[in-house]
Amino acid sequence: MAAPENKRPTYYEELRQRGYSRRDFMKFCTMMAAYLGLEATGTAQIANTLLKTPRIPVIWLHFQECTCCSESFIRSSHPIVADILLDKLSLDYTETLMAASGHAAEAAKEKTMKDYYGEYVLCVEGSVPVDNDGVYCCIGGKSAIQVLEEAAAGAKAIIAWGSCACNGCVQAAYPNPTGATPIHKLVKGKPIIKVPGCPPIGEVMAGVLVHIITFGRLPELDKVGRPKAFYSKRVHDSCYRRPYYDAGLFVESFDDENAKKGYCLYKVGCKGPMTYNSCGIIKWNDGVSYPIQSGHGCIGCSEANFWDNGPLYRQMASFPGFGIESNADKVGMVAAGVTAAGIAVHAIATNVRKKKLVDDLVAEGKESEKELKS
Repeated sequence: MAAPENKRPTYYEELRQRGYSRRDFMKFCTMMAAYLGLEATGTAQIANTLLKTPRIPVIWLHFQECTCCSESFIRSSHPIVADILLDKLSLDYTETLMAASGHAAEAAKEKTMKDYYGEYVLCVEGSVPVDNDGVYCCIGGKSAIQVLEEAAAGAKAIIAWGSCACNGCVQAAYPNPTGATPIHKLVKGKPIIKVPGCPPIGEVMAGVLVHIITFGRLPELDKVGRPKAFYSKRVHDSCYRRPYYDAGLFVESFDDENAKKGYCLYKVGCKGPMTYNSCGIIKWNDGVSYPIQSGHGCIGCSEANFWDNGPLYRQMASFPGFGIESNADKVGMVAAGVTAAGIAVHAIATNVRKKKLVDDLVAEGKESEKELKS
């Protein structure tokens, strides 16, 4: 049986105890509502829920990964994300951040799974090795697959953080020596949210948690299980270099003049046209920048098998598109052709206007001549 809810303070109570003002609280709620794409009433819904809702117990597991997802999360631009959603979300177990270790750490996890069976959120960071009975990743004397199955049994929902948990990432790249496997292929019968990226953006991770807390259900997902609020648009569609792509102006090498001018990085391997993520909208480091803005093409880290999708610095042979996007190699020629056609049209129009002006002047001259003769 679950412990009484009154034993856990609400999110707002935790905020006040941590020294945050109501203004800080409302700024956070407004930011989350904006990121989630909610209408004006969304801020009030989030605020009202966090005012009244006891903290949700969370178990955060780490398997084959580099911990970059946790690093991204705790470095979110808003301090409340780390202080409340992570540290004070009642993060009952996480190998990376918890103070306890050894038997005490494992006991905390077991207690949470027992006391809050069916209520806790299970967050998983990293892929799970399944070859050779899972010997490549063991925690507390158990294999990663055993740990995952035990924790997943009583979870109300599972969040797969980062590309390792969502699609295997570099560990699952060919030849995948450990049999690294993403979470959705190992756990069945449970709602799973994929939040891919290497790592995902901290505010995206916070937004997913806030949605679950506020509405008590998973956010709307795309066909592969990612939250539509953050993965419905291609990086290509929100890229500030997109006009250069459409104009056929590309960087040919990272040290050429076109790179200095900030032209499109497609020809040096940018995978933005086939990658769904919100990097160009939310960005990183408090909205300062993202890889493309820093001069490096998108490597497509939020898409499945991105490590095996060809060399990172070689132009994609092709990608699904239409119109001007059907073949990037022809874009420059098309743009040049359009420019030439535009020049020709302009020249013709100019000559037409000149001829009309001449004809008008001639006509005026003839009228004047008639008037003089009369």
